[in-house]
Amino acid sequence: MLSRLAIAAAACLAPLAGAAPPTPLPVLPASFAWGQPPGLPGVRGAWVLGAEKHEGLYAFRVELAAGARLPPHTHPDTRYSTVLSGTLYVGFGERVDEAAMVAVPAGAVYVAPAGQPHYLYARDGAVVYQEGGLGPTATIPLPR
Repeated sequence: MLSRLAIAAAACLAPLAGAAPPTPLPVLPASFAWGQPPGLPGVRGAWVLGAEKHEGLYAFRVELAAGARLPPHTHPDTRYSTVLSGTLYVGFGERVDEAAMVAVPAGAVYVAPAGQPHYLYARDGAVVYQEGGLGPTATIPLPR
């Protein structure tokens, strides 16, 4: 079975091969398989394209309820995150420092370099953001 990423890539490349123009294949939110990480109330995520253990590009959607937090963690790959709604507060470092957090409003992008400890907070209300990167990937929590 082809992954959604492979289908999307094939659709983009078909015109280069002289084939008829492709039909867009949207990945609709109703098809997302949402999960909630243990011990993180108000947080849920879904793989939009690709998957955590697969090589290649991926997109991961995250929803944070108002007041939800993600404690310091790292990823083995650089992540590019676009805030879709709300304002996400982001800080870099191994310990949470609310005074050092930066507001990332809807429509903005922030980059978390590979191995950079960071933490997130939906301080002003619910937030939806989408991360992209090159897998395989992982989320590695730091000791609390």
